[in-house]
Amino acid sequence: QVQLVESGGGLVQPGGSLRLSCAASGSIFSLNTMAWYRQAPGKQRELVAGISSGGSTNYADSVKGRFTISRDNAKKTVYLQMTSLKPEDTAVYYCNARITNLQGVVLPYWGQGTQVTVSS
Repeated sequence: QVQLVESGGGLVQPGGSLRLSCAASGSIFSLNTMAWYRQAPGKQRELVAGISSGGSTNYADSVKGRFTISRDNAKKTVYLQMTSLKPEDTAVYYCNARITNLQGVVLPYWGQGTQVTVSS
């Protein structure tokens, strides 16, 4: 079994910062691409940022220059540093990872989601 557990969400004022974390655990051989998605009420889930096993990153245009994705392979953790937060960043943020399990099978996994609310 593989689990992704997110933490770090909460309520923040516009212009503020938050750091999300997502830790993977279980029967993991290797972590491949990891990413953060978000889903606002009434909207489709969208990709926020992704990071490859080699450290290459990509971002949604709406968060470029404000959000930074990083990973610590030894801790099996991916982070999302969010700065200059705007009300439109309000959403449930989900961690996603493509993981090779001990049987050599690559599967996608999702975390349970963490709420980020940007409001004064």
